[in-house]
Amino acid sequence: MPDHSPTLVRAAGASYFPIALVARLPYAMMVVGVLTLVVAGRDSLAFGGLNSAVVGLGAATVGPLLGAAADRFGQRRVLLASGVVSTTALGLMAWVVYSPLPAAAVLAVAYVVGASAPQIAPMSRSRLVQIIGARIAPGRRSRTFDATMAYESAADEIVFIVGPFVVGLLGTTLDPWAPVAGAALLTLVFVTAFALHPSALAAAGADEQAAPPAPAREIARPALLAVVAGIFGVGLFFGSMLTSLTSFMAEHGGAESAGLVYGVMGIGSAILALGVALFPAAFSLRARWLVFGTTMLAGAALLPLVSSVAAMCAVLLLIGCGIGPTMVTQYSLGALRSPAGRSATVMTILGSAVIVGQSLASAVTGNLADRFGTSAAVFMPILAALVVVAAGVVNAVLSPARPQSPSTRMVTPPLANAGTSA
Repeated sequence: MPDHSPTLVRAAGASYFPIALVARLPYAMMVVGVLTLVVAGRDSLAFGGLNSAVVGLGAATVGPLLGAAADRFGQRRVLLASGVVSTTALGLMAWVVYSPLPAAAVLAVAYVVGASAPQIAPMSRSRLVQIIGARIAPGRRSRTFDATMAYESAADEIVFIVGPFVVGLLGTTLDPWAPVAGAALLTLVFVTAFALHPSALAAAGADEQAAPPAPAREIARPALLAVVAGIFGVGLFFGSMLTSLTSFMAEHGGAESAGLVYGVMGIGSAILALGVALFPAAFSLRARWLVFGTTMLAGAALLPLVSSVAAMCAVLLLIGCGIGPTMVTQYSLGALRSPAGRSATVMTILGSAVIVGQSLASAVTGNLADRFGTSAAVFMPILAALVVVAAGVVNAVLSPARPQSPSTRMVTPPLANAGTSA
């Protein structure tokens, strides 16, 4: 066993975090980039939306399989292979949209774009959890774990705000194919760098010291399924909120500014997500989910009352204060409840649940907005927040009231399977 490191930065390597941050950016650019490209190349908003949904479908159906492969064969092999396929698929997407090939060919490539997308965010969480269990002193593991889950969620928030912004910038200043080409270049460079980073071997070493992987059926335990349902609700909220906000901004003469206004939600979300690491241990994970999920719901309930852009920004700021800590809590529970040797699988399932929810809600909310206007669309985020809170209630029922102590939360690598008391 290697000597314990004083900090996770030392254990993972100073270059790890910037590489991992940029490497997840293409994933945040895919859906919007494909939408922008197809709308421009095929002159159909409906077909563009369909392709974005197919990208999400590909990521959702194949993402968990990539996680399972990483658990079995190691992250390095899986990421290098998916990175090459993803780069090729993105480049092919930039070509096929402008080609004479039929719509079915475009949809097929869109599916491959989503299916081959390297699962950097869940792989990063899984990798860091393994390193914490193997390289951080036992007395520091609990606090380091909390801080890591907080940082990872904040990083997701950042890239999902920056990603659409980069797509808009490249699409307007260069050409509609530029965002997809840029995502392909970032994938080739930074996903490869993430795969080859020495931390992949450190995490693999932790896996080798662990017990044999648990049966895959253990992923279907009710306590873990409650987490999947909750984070699916967050995905529903993302898709419905952005789509209804776009409709709202269009009615106020600034549809092109929807992304900027949407970013206000990310401010509160990222700040509060990072602040989770400072919460006392007595503020249990089950309680955090209920408190901050209810904050999301309270903010969403105000949406039908909003009549100005300034008021919308204020409501989004409040909602963001609920979303960030809720996601941190859900990913923390997912990590704690992952069956032995299945952490990458569980993390990719959670990430895929977000994408599925986002794609589904975008389609439904867009249809509502087209048929009945913004006044109907803004009720979709309320329903999504209700899903999050309902899953939190189920989680609370499945979890004992006693908060989990740090000594039982983090033990020998990999993480102990003690999430039921969270």
